[in-house]
Amino acid sequence: MSSTPFHLSLPCYDVEQTKDFYINKLGAVLGRNSNNWLDVNLFGNQITFTKSGKFDFYYLNYSFEGKILPSFHYGIIVSDEVLKDLYSRLNTNGAEVFDEITFLKEKKGEHTSFFVKDPNGYMVEFKSFHKPEDIFEDQ
Repeated sequence: MSSTPFHLSLPCYDVEQTKDFYINKLGAVLGRNSNNWLDVNLFGNQITFTKSGKFDFYYLNYSFEGKILPSFHYGIIVSDEVLKDLYSRLNTNGAEVFDEITFLKEKKGEHTSFFVKDPNGYMVEFKSFHKPEDIFEDQ
């Protein structure tokens, strides 16, 4: 069995306080980040925090590069080949799949992802990085 890192995206009240906790207090490694979001390398897994102000489980979306994305989701980082296979298989099987999107084109952290809604209403993201070494790299 191979080791595959997972991705989890969570809203946060304050990016700087969140960064301080995870990096300075917990000892995680800071990855790509901006004023509105940050990636944290937590034991080889990618946790993304997006600034959303006051939130609850009804705060459903945030914007990244002009695309509206679900605030509450989790995901798996896979190879490009696996991503294409999953996207095709899910579309063929009638799952509620959202279009593939490439983010951060020609920048560090460039990745393609898509979301699918599971039967419980959870949003699952599958993503593939153009350069796997960029998963946690700062821009």
